[in-house]
Amino acid sequence: MRKLAVITGATKGIGRAIVQRFAKEGYDIAACSRSEADLMILKELIEEQFNVEVHVSPSDMSDKDEVIAFGTFVRNLTGRVEVLVNNAGVFIPGKIIDEKEGMLEQMIDTNLYSAYHLTRTLIDDMISEERGHIFNMCSTASIMPYANGGSYCISKYALLGMTKVLREELKSHKIKVTAILPGATYTASWEGSDLPEERFMKADDVANAVWGAYAMSDSTVIEEILMRPQLGDI
Repeated sequence: MRKLAVITGATKGIGRAIVQRFAKEGYDIAACSRSEADLMILKELIEEQFNVEVHVSPSDMSDKDEVIAFGTFVRNLTGRVEVLVNNAGVFIPGKIIDEKEGMLEQMIDTNLYSAYHLTRTLIDDMISEERGHIFNMCSTASIMPYANGGSYCISKYALLGMTKVLREELKSHKIKVTAILPGATYTASWEGSDLPEERFMKADDVANAVWGAYAMSDSTVIEEILMRPQLGDI
């Protein structure tokens, strides 16, 4: 049976780099994002370049019903889920004291609840197989508050907490759980910045860190990976 890597928010930035990294290693991919057009472009490019199968489903990961529908789509595939990367997220800068109404709900829905509901949808099959690795894309904002982080920091702190709980719940089932905490990474969210691209981390470096943690022996789990630009936070 072919091994399957499931990646949310897969068409841009870190998610796209993770898709490429696992496809390079021969893994089939199950990917989602909001744009069907972007997903079809990703599917065509990855399948042609790496000779793997890429299964795509347009999904709004801020919507619980669509998250669960994507999980059901994955469960109906023939591959065995080896890797789940809860990468989908949104960042809207602002301060708790004056950010627009609904910002907390929007970022909790996307950054936390999507990972919660998708993990719960897929976890029974992973437990029955007694194998698998879950990566949650946290952030340096999961451990370090900053003035313009507002609800984003709240959501990422919560995601790190969920990751720690999952680690404790799943260790006896031989399922690994890892939190990735990247700092500023050059993706679409930083386009238009006055800072030079070399001031940021590369998305490929985050993908390589994910692969490195996954490639450990069965006796070892990397619980957290904290990554920052060489010159420090931006």
